[in-house]
Formats: sequence, structure tokens, C-alpha cells
Amino acid sequence: MRAVVQRVKGAEVRVGEEIVGRIGFGFVVLVGVGKDDTKATGEALAEKIANLRVFDDDQGRMNRSLLEAGGQALCVSQFTLYGDCRKGRRPSYDQAAAPDQALPLYESFVESLRKRGIATETGRFRAMMDVELVNDGPVTLLLDSDRLF
Repeated sequence: MRAVVQRVKGAEVRVGEEIVGRIGFGFVVLVGVGKDDTKATGEALAEKIANLRVFDDDQGRMNRSLLEAGGQALCVSQFTLYGDCRKGRRPSYDQAAAPDQALPLYESFVESLRKRGIATETGRFRAMMDVELVNDGPVTLLLDSDRLF
């Protein structure tokens, strides 16, 4: 799995005119599922994200995790994180999981965040979405499960 994690002051995701997910401060997590991913991959990624120490402590240092800060998560599925742009001008998505494989793994990842006590909202899988956020910092991190361990 791949994730782009952005620390935000607030965010929402819309499908058409409908707001399908909204959070206060925390993380927007763009999540891509690869064809070799498993539930264990999502569990490990959720553990990493929940415990990233990128929120300010009382001294203003990035020393608190999402859990410690009481932040929320807005997860948005994004297969394009597996776009390979090395050849030509059109990205190849050969390494992205097919939708029928990706959906249960994405849902399992989201549930892994929730079971850790993180209030988690989502976009709508396979829908065209508008994501609006106020980036805090900005703090943006790239995580790839192939490089976590």
C-alpha cells in the first residue's frame, strides 16, 4: 500500500454536491492499494500512521502522534498512487490492485485506524471526488508499505 499523509486543520470530500466525509484537525490519507497487498499490509500501515509523531507538543515540537493529539483521519482511495511514469507519457497502473481486490483491503485499512480509536471518515470508493483541505504546516509524508520494514 502507498499513502500520502497530509497534516490538516480540516478537510472534506464531496461526490457531486454531497459531502461524504469531513474532519477537523488530523490527517488526510490518500491510499493506494497494490496488487500484492494483504490485510496485514493495511494493518501495518495503519499502525505507522496512527503513531507518526508530527503534531506539536507543549513546546511546539513535532512530538505527538495522531492518537496523542486526538486528531481525526479522512481516508480517500486513490489507485493513481501506483501510477508508473517511467516510460512514455501515460502512466501505467499495472501494479495497482483491481477494484474487487482493492476495496476490501482499503476497507480493512480504514477499520484498522478506527479500531485504534481514531475517528475516521472516508470518501467513496471508485467515485470522482473533490477533496478540500487546509494543509497544516504544510506537513506531507509519503509512505510505501514496501519500504516500512
